Amino acid sequence: MLRAPAAGLVAAFAAAAGAEFATPARAGAQTELTPDAALKELLAGNQRFMRGRMTALDVDLKILKRKTADQQKPFAAVLSCADSRVPVEFIFDQSIGQIFVCRVAGNVITSEIIASLEYGAAVLGTKAIVVLGHANCGAVKAAMQGKAAPGQISTLYRYFQPALDQAGSNLELAIKSNAKIQSELLRKGSTVVADLVKKNLIKVTAAYYDIALGGVTLLE
Repeated sequence: MLRAPAAGLVAAFAAAAGAEFATPARAGAQTELTPDAALKELLAGNQRFMRGRMTALDVDLKILKRKTADQQKPFAAVLSCADSRVPVEFIFDQSIGQIFVCRVAGNVITSEIIASLEYGAAVLGTKAIVVLGHANCGAVKAAMQGKAAPGQISTLYRYFQPALDQAGSNLELAIKSNAKIQSELLRKGSTVVADLVKKNLIKVTAAYYDIALGGVTLLE
């Protein structure tokens, strides 16, 4: 049985940022995107990344930085692992101001992560949230092995237990199960996100990143 993290998630947030910014020849302005279109843009960016045909840096960065200095309107949010092999903006071929990224070892849902993603959804207007697990995740692997770890590293292990219960000794299955479980915890643990999902204003899904091939596969 899944259990959401502790309550007390979010206080009031500041007013939304100003007008949106979109780069040429990419997805339309954020306010025009549907949740499905936002997810499609992420996957299209991943295809460009895989093929070595990235376009995110084609835009003049001086202009981009100036236009986003006082505002942000990301069209999607991604919760990923902190692993250095998972450069989220690169993976989805996006640049400054286009995706709202939260990173934590094992891409686990905590009150702080929920608060951050709620801000992205309710204040910034993200249309899709992707919980991104990845191949050979060291956090899930360590929890599976159950070895002693220095400091507070082992405090992460409890988040992975539901996935380990499902996957046994299969690491890839455990990583994928964890991404799906964390995605469900977000939908259940956030009244803000749940309400937006119910109104078809946002889509929350789990995905898996193959660090060797560079591809992202949706799991839900």
